[in-house]
Amino acid sequence: MGMNGGNGSVPVGEELSHGLGDFLSEVSDCDSLEIVALDRLSGGAVQHNYALEVNFSGGVMSGRQSLVLRADAPSGVAASRSRADEFAVLKVVWEAGLKVPEPLWLCTDESHIGRAFYIMRRLPGEAAARRLVRDSRFDTVREPLVERLGEELARLHAIAPPHPALAGLPQPPLSPAHARIQEYRGYLDALPDPQPTIEWGLRWLERKAPVSDDVVLCHCDYRTGNYLVDQGELSGILDWEFASWSDPHEDLGWFCARCWRFGQWSQEAGGMASREAFYRGYERISGKTVNRELVPYWEIMATVRWAVIALQQGYRHTSGEESSLELALTGRMVPEMELDILMQVEAMKGKLFSHAQ
Repeated sequence: MGMNGGNGSVPVGEELSHGLGDFLSEVSDCDSLEIVALDRLSGGAVQHNYALEVNFSGGVMSGRQSLVLRADAPSGVAASRSRADEFAVLKVVWEAGLKVPEPLWLCTDESHIGRAFYIMRRLPGEAAARRLVRDSRFDTVREPLVERLGEELARLHAIAPPHPALAGLPQPPLSPAHARIQEYRGYLDALPDPQPTIEWGLRWLERKAPVSDDVVLCHCDYRTGNYLVDQGELSGILDWEFASWSDPHEDLGWFCARCWRFGQWSQEAGGMASREAFYRGYERISGKTVNRELVPYWEIMATVRWAVIALQQGYRHTSGEESSLELALTGRMVPEMELDILMQVEAMKGKLFSHAQ
């Protein structure tokens, strides 16, 4: 095994190349291999992703392979799944035929690189949200692309509990809305400063909490920035670290929430297209009608959740746990989310849900 990095960087010390090479040699049953490049990919504030180019001689992967190594960041967010649980979800959705990177190998033995990690195939495409929502190259493909994303989400939501391969996920909640409210209150309580606006938003959500007709496997971070577009087509759905059993409207609301439109406010589905295009794709595959009265509730839940995550990310920096300009700037976004909560609740005044308790 050799390593010539090109402009590749070794993220957790020189020992990474040796530990990773030993692992890849074992799982691929190759005669020899060379790690040609290892580069940190952009994004991934919660997990770290590295583009990996490897030449395998012999074994099941013989030839040059483009891979991604996904490992824990130095510090994390409480709701994030372990790499083992995320790998299990990725395997289930890959086998269900969703457009996701093929999961290859999981390593929970931290002796190799100092952290748990897994390896998946690298897919082509553009994921940068601000380019996807603004670049004129995508003007003609946004509407069909969003419709396709609705279809993929419906395929995901066809996976229901119990599922033998997903025993590591928390048990499905009886009331997904109340479970989320309790979860976010707990996260706020663990932070040092009071957050009255967000607490008020949680109380509003608690008073309006709907009964869920069904609980399914949800991505829980299904949004622009977490999928790849290659030559105008959806090439892959990424970042399954928050996947859990929940109300399907949680994913629908997250995708349509204002906080994930990246300034393209009128394009309500991910800053890309109309929400009706998104719903159309979803309804075609699911055979179910999206409850259009209920999605706005989950959009407010999304804004509250993103505000809580932003606080957590900011605290990772200010506490000294992980020095990062990106984390610090994320923490500064909270007032914008607070205003969004107030505006969205005001817009919902007088509306009662047919499913409300």
